[in-house]
Amino acid sequence: MRTRRLTAGLTVLFIAALLIFDQAQSEPVNRFQQPATIALGSGQAAGGAHCAALPD
Repeated sequence: MRTRRLTAGLTVLFIAALLIFDQAQSEPVNRFQQPATIALGSGQAAGGAHCAALPD
């Protein structure tokens, strides 16, 4: 029981440290330069994924 709590606590601390490190190293998000979340009917074609590789 004690080992399980130690392992869970270390895992939570590692994930928290990873998130803090990522936030410290990242640039602030400019929400006006992000692509549209849902681009239905916007004229933007999907790209970069297997679902975008349509047959010719």
